[in-house]
Amino acid sequence: MNNIIGALSILFQWDCLIALVLGVIAGMVVGIIPGLGPSAGIALLIPISFTMSPAAALTMMVALYTSGVYGGSITATLCHTPGTAASAATAIDGYELTKKGRGMEAVGVCTVASVIGGCFGALALLCFAPPLGRLSMRFSALEYFLISCFGLFVISNMAGKSMAKGLFSAALGLLLGTVGMDPIEGVQRFTFGVMVLEDGIDYTPVLIGLFSLSQALILVENTVKGKATILDDPNAGLKGHRMPPWNIFKKLIPTICRSSVVGAFIGFVPAAGASIASWLNYSMAKKFSKNPEEFGNGSLEGIAASEAGNNAACGGALIPLFTLGIPGSSATAIMFGGLLMHGLIPGNALFTTQAKSTYAIFLGFLASNLLMGILGLSLTKQFVKICKLPNAILVPIIISVSIIGTYALNNSLVDVIIMIFFGILGYFMKMMEFETAPLVLGMVLCNIFESNFRRALILAKGDLFGYLLTRPISLILIVIIALTVLLPTIIKIVQARFSNRER
Repeated sequence: MNNIIGALSILFQWDCLIALVLGVIAGMVVGIIPGLGPSAGIALLIPISFTMSPAAALTMMVALYTSGVYGGSITATLCHTPGTAASAATAIDGYELTKKGRGMEAVGVCTVASVIGGCFGALALLCFAPPLGRLSMRFSALEYFLISCFGLFVISNMAGKSMAKGLFSAALGLLLGTVGMDPIEGVQRFTFGVMVLEDGIDYTPVLIGLFSLSQALILVENTVKGKATILDDPNAGLKGHRMPPWNIFKKLIPTICRSSVVGAFIGFVPAAGASIASWLNYSMAKKFSKNPEEFGNGSLEGIAASEAGNNAACGGALIPLFTLGIPGSSATAIMFGGLLMHGLIPGNALFTTQAKSTYAIFLGFLASNLLMGILGLSLTKQFVKICKLPNAILVPIIISVSIIGTYALNNSLVDVIIMIFFGILGYFMKMMEFETAPLVLGMVLCNIFESNFRRALILAKGDLFGYLLTRPISLILIVIIALTVLLPTIIKIVQARFSNRER
């Protein structure tokens, strides 16, 4: 409680409050615009937050994360164009209600369900993160090495349709992370005599290039193909009441509560994420519903299940990030870079020496969900007009912020060149369906991965297997990694056997 009281004093400082409001508004904006989403938004915030306090910077990022997931539901409901993958299930019934002239009512249910789910995820973060942080005190170099392996396998497994492409991206990130000085022996590696590479490649310009500049290039491509605007009439379907009558809404409460619990748990599981939480809760709601025939034809229950689940998953996804340094999605992978940039190392230190700042971030996440609900109910018509913003205006803004922010990091044109290079690389990677998140995570985790592995070899004194047997936590982690790697194959085998039996 002393830490929470101290956290409140930090959160109510002007810089944190301004960061909170800006994060919520920016998140709704990037969520509404299809193709951007929380990942690109957080990447743009990295250079902007460079001079901010750690609490204010991370509060702004987590606020953008949760409101970005919610923002995608607005266009999903009003024009059948999900701003994020997590809102795809919402589009099924939301747009049907919009066509029936009940778009405002559908957005109201989206908003309330998202707020309840997000607040539940924030409470789960407050309750379960500290015990896991204390558990990390028992970790040695071997455990940290295995956790970094787990993070790489998780993000590679969940990124895109091909695990092989995900692993390739992660391996490329690890290779780029080795550029510079050897962390153990202090010799130069892969610098090729270039002095600026002696300190390694800063992952911040890489983040901005891969997630922001590459997205701007994709928007340019969409413009060339005639996809510059999304919605012809931004006021279509915005009629009627903001919320359904109480006698209808009270029937949605059990669905919202169940979806919040399930969504937070799914978010906690690395590689699951908000989109899986959304679809799983949608299918569960249909199975438990007394009127399953309404699903697909304008069901408020389906909307409530999807939105409560995906926003609860945001809070769940932050638990392994802050406690173990395991990001379960591209957005949290970028946030991991933001944590390290501000000197916040995931693990026990966040809940002891840096506890007040950590709890300020958690309370800011809770407050951002409440503020998101207020803005969502009052400014829906104004936010949805962003869909009319042509790419000819949007693209220069993204490119300008990317270049200015990157240069401001170290006042270096080298960083800008690196950002542009990785922006072009990210564009071609997305064209060939190679996910960029594993590459970034590989660079971020490289030092942890390599240095702890080599320290573990030193501690093992030549008998790594014997040393492993004395570390029960390491054995558990190895089993978890094996299950993570083999689970997709096991699922495919089981599905194939069931389909053969049905035939």
